[in-house]
Order: sequence, then structure tokens, then C-alpha cells
Amino acid sequence: QVQLIESGGGLVQAGGSLTLSCAASGRTFSGYALGWFRQAPGKEREFVAHIKWTTGTAYYFESAKGRFTISRDNAKKLVYLQMNRLKPDDTAVYYCAAGQAGTYITGIPGTYDYWGPGTQVTVSS
Repeated sequence: QVQLIESGGGLVQAGGSLTLSCAASGRTFSGYALGWFRQAPGKEREFVAHIKWTTGTAYYFESAKGRFTISRDNAKKLVYLQMNRLKPDDTAVYYCAAGQAGTYITGIPGTYDYWGPGTQVTVSS
């Protein structure tokens, strides 16, 4: 059974930093992309970033470029999202997701196969 478990969310002031972690288990993830989406109250779930498990190639949503960095530890099956210079607009529930190559379409939530329960990130002004 595949499980994705997020951690690291919390309350931070604008301009601060947080690092989210996603612990993946239940299968090998070669051929998958693992990454992050977020959903703010009243808004649709939006893509933040993902990383191809095998190659390490990363893709970012425009608002994340230059502020967020995604990385992974293949041996530990962990995916990280380092978030810097956080803004109140970054407040959301952040979800870890995994999509299989050939199935997922980058940034389209419904095409990713597995999801974590989410972790809340709140950025105060």
C-alpha cells in the first residue's frame, strides 16, 4: 500500500522559511514524479513543484521559482520542499503527490496517482 506522509508545516512570519518533507513508502518510485501541490481556502488545488525520482529533474510553478527548491533522497524515500521568502499568499494546505510517467500531466492534480493527507502552512503578515 502506497503511503505519502507530509511533515514540516506550521506557522511562520512573512519572509521566513520552512522545509516540508514527504515520506514515501509502499512501492518503488522509479518512473514516477513526486512533488507538491497546495490548496488555499476557497481555491483550487495548484501545482507547486515536482521532481522525477530517477533523474532528479525538477519542475516548478511560476510562483515557486527562485523561492522554493524541491529535492529528494532516494535511499530514504524522502522528498523535500525548501520554501524561502514566504508570503501570506503561500498560506495553504500542502500535499505530497506521486504520478507515474506516461500517466501524469505536469500540474494537473487528477492525473497524479497517490496523495498524502496534507500539512498546513500558514504565513502571517
